Amino acid sequence: MTKARTLEFVALIAALFATIAISIDGMLPALPEIAATLSPDAPNAAQLVVTSFVLGMGIGTLFAGPLSDAFGRKRTILIGSGFYSLAALACYFAPTLEVLLVARVLQGLGAAAPRTVAIAMVRDLFSGRDMARIMSFVMMVFTIIPALAPLMGSGIMSLGGWHTIFLAYIAFSGLTMLWMGLRQPETLPEDRRRPLRVVTLLAALREVLVHRVILVGTVIQALTLAALFATLSSIQSIFEQQFHRSASFPLWFAFIAVMAMSGSMLNSRVVMTLGMRRVVTRTYAGVLGLSLAALALIGSDLLPNHISFGVQVIWCIGLFAMMGLTMGNLNALAMEPVGHIAGMAASVISAIATVGSVLLAIPVGLAFNGTSTPLLAGVAVLSGLALLLCRFGLGPRTRP
Repeated sequence: MTKARTLEFVALIAALFATIAISIDGMLPALPEIAATLSPDAPNAAQLVVTSFVLGMGIGTLFAGPLSDAFGRKRTILIGSGFYSLAALACYFAPTLEVLLVARVLQGLGAAAPRTVAIAMVRDLFSGRDMARIMSFVMMVFTIIPALAPLMGSGIMSLGGWHTIFLAYIAFSGLTMLWMGLRQPETLPEDRRRPLRVVTLLAALREVLVHRVILVGTVIQALTLAALFATLSSIQSIFEQQFHRSASFPLWFAFIAVMAMSGSMLNSRVVMTLGMRRVVTRTYAGVLGLSLAALALIGSDLLPNHISFGVQVIWCIGLFAMMGLTMGNLNALAMEPVGHIAGMAASVISAIATVGSVLLAIPVGLAFNGTSTPLLAGVAVLSGLALLLCRFGLGPRTRP
């Protein structure tokens, strides 16, 4: 693959991943308005607009990978994206919070295809540290979208209300699918496809589940994503209620996301030298220390509000940078032994990690009490557990 073709491939995979980012981060500025419109008596319930989408995505990943193994990567992504767009249209017309949440679950089901199958596409073409390096570049480009998504959401809301955000999702998905359809060759040739049979799927599932590194890596991913989703569920409310910066939230979120890009940049430089296990272990140690320090400083109530806000912003940058330093490496570690069933493996890993992360993130998000203390404490626990699993569950630090 030429350098120019590799760069375009990285950009396309980042765009496929961005379907998830805009579907989550683009909703953050809308949560207060959704709460006021659809759940005025239980404003915290509006957070479920985020986690319901993630739940649907987690369920959908269990099917997207096997379908892509049987019918090809491109066809599966195109069908899933079509389903995503139809569900987004249902969200646009949702009259109640309950209907909106059901439509968001369905939207997540469709979004599972570009998210999961994109990982399988990378594994079709790369492996080991090369895959980790490519994923770092993907995460680097991908970081730009979360930076812009809240600004996009706020801009669209100013024109047509929160419902209109879902029309933007449809437009983005359509443009991405047009790009992929015209420019990206199929990465899984027909002679490497596996028939969609129950016996074949169960055999592949057993093969995935017997690998200790895959299982441990998947649990670590669940803990990592739980910290992310809990933060995304609470961060807008923290900025609004604790720090009184609701109007400037999209700009601050963009700043945090751009600064957090340093995690992916750093990983792309050091992973080939240090190895994936060492990078993720050191990252979780750093996030644990940062969370405990922020908890002590902000929770003490001794600092002026603007200083506490600065600590909160630094903590958010570290938390989001963690994604670039860990998720690509964990995916590469987990996928290394199962390249011949990359679609099935990506599905099982993503499904377990995503659904598990939702179950862990919802209690942390709903514990919000007007301050960042529940979030900081929850992330400290999650990162501490991830650190323990890295040190004692991923095996010896050989070349990977």
